[in-house]
Amino acid sequence: MHESLFQPIQLGAISAPNRVLMAPCTRTRAQDDYVPSEMMATYYAQRADAGLIISEATGISQEGLGTARAPGIWNAAQVEGWKPITEAVHKAGGRIVCQLWHMGRVVHPWFIGGQPPVSASATRLEEGMAHTPAGRFPYETARPLRIDEMARVVEDYALATRNARAAGFDGVQLHAANGYLIDQFLRSSTNHRDDDYGGPAENRVRLLREVLEGIVSAWDAAHVSVRLSPNGDSQGADDPDPATLFAHAAQVVQDAGAAFLELRQPGPDGTYGSTTVPQQDAVIRAIYKGPLVLNSDYTPAQADADVASGRCDAVSWGRLYLSNPDLATRIHKGAALTPNRGAPKSWYYPSPEGYIDYPTLEQEAAQASA
Repeated sequence: MHESLFQPIQLGAISAPNRVLMAPCTRTRAQDDYVPSEMMATYYAQRADAGLIISEATGISQEGLGTARAPGIWNAAQVEGWKPITEAVHKAGGRIVCQLWHMGRVVHPWFIGGQPPVSASATRLEEGMAHTPAGRFPYETARPLRIDEMARVVEDYALATRNARAAGFDGVQLHAANGYLIDQFLRSSTNHRDDDYGGPAENRVRLLREVLEGIVSAWDAAHVSVRLSPNGDSQGADDPDPATLFAHAAQVVQDAGAAFLELRQPGPDGTYGSTTVPQQDAVIRAIYKGPLVLNSDYTPAQADADVASGRCDAVSWGRLYLSNPDLATRIHKGAALTPNRGAPKSWYYPSPEGYIDYPTLEQEAAQASA
């Protein structure tokens, strides 16, 4: 079934056997020192039927990571922790790229020795509460990054890229979406700067451009992809003219020669975030000529139709891949999909339950015949 989804596709240097991708999903199963755990190898290997796995968001530096038990990729111990995971995915026949993450103002000072988080401008996330091992606290006002700090941030991304390569990943993805650091520079609601990194959209994409150039220099364009969220508010980051802004962002990605571009685009009935702001993939598709991957609330039939029509080249799924470790196989066979149980607690609770205990079709059949 859904034959358009099961045509091979070249994603830069990666030869993907199908167009059912696993989207990045934070699961907080790393250790307290941000080193990946053994359990994560099982989790990712179980999902190796995806055309490509995009890893959970992975911190490029302590400054940029404000989620307990999320993995990092900035030191040698973390690199060593990732190696068994990439090896397990490859042994299972899969491919995996590392999503590079700096959370910007969403980092609570608890994680960075009491110092304020950094962002484009002195803004704070007003919605929700920061979860720390010491409890839940309001977010705090960020410190604007100085111009003389930009090169350091770029180097943090470049080092993380070199580390991801050393850890055995098949590539990296720049997380430039969802209201995190790069997105905070892109959007006018969070970028109030009056220097070369602020003001008009062509300035606000400057950090995106510099970081992408740094990442590409650390590996090459064929191993680098980007994620954007071009419609609607993302953790308080918003813009009144997304078409203009993300046309500029798409041009940056095109100029970098990125292997593929993934867009998270919720709609008005989104089940994990919703917006009435129009989706921007048509604007972006006219500028970025590489493979385009769409994400958010897709059914297999809708995904197959959008790939068949040329609207996109592949579709990524997040939550469905949590509870269906063999999602691509199930879609191809037209089998029933398993709903998440106990969500969202089971998404983040540090145990095997709700993480590596969802059965595959083959395991279900074996259990039924036992």
